[in-house]
Amino acid sequence: MERPWTRPLGSGSVPRVLLATDADWVHEEVDAAIAGDDIELFRVQRGTDVAPALQIEPFDLVVLDLQIGNMGGMAACMSLRLDQSVDRLGHVPVLMLLDRQADIFLAERCEADGWVVKPLDAFRLRRAAAALLAGERWTEGRPEVVEAPADEATAAPAPA
Repeated sequence: MERPWTRPLGSGSVPRVLLATDADWVHEEVDAAIAGDDIELFRVQRGTDVAPALQIEPFDLVVLDLQIGNMGGMAACMSLRLDQSVDRLGHVPVLMLLDRQADIFLAERCEADGWVVKPLDAFRLRRAAAALLAGERWTEGRPEVVEAPADEATAAPAPA
């Protein structure tokens, strides 16, 4: 089967990240931010190539640009989650590259493990990728909900 992604030279046993974008500038920014001696970055230019790439070779993280010409990041993520729900694929964390804060709803809806809102910068991309590769979540644009400790939340009001 033809491999639709570009493979870097000198591949070793480091985390493998699959980026799906048809925008060269997004590829360049993600490559500059996360690729290096400790992470290998591969690219597909069509959302429809993500699942087949995961079936051929293992990846540790998938980064999906929200805007991809033939199958956007949301549809690609939903397709991955559907394949995972019927055991066609194992779970792979997904980092979505969102165009605006309003797109956070889409990332939540398609069960992305994390997202970064554009404009992109190397520091945020690197931290997001590291968090997802460590099994954590990475989200931006939603305020943290701080819950009161159980004893304070259930305590009766003081008598007047």
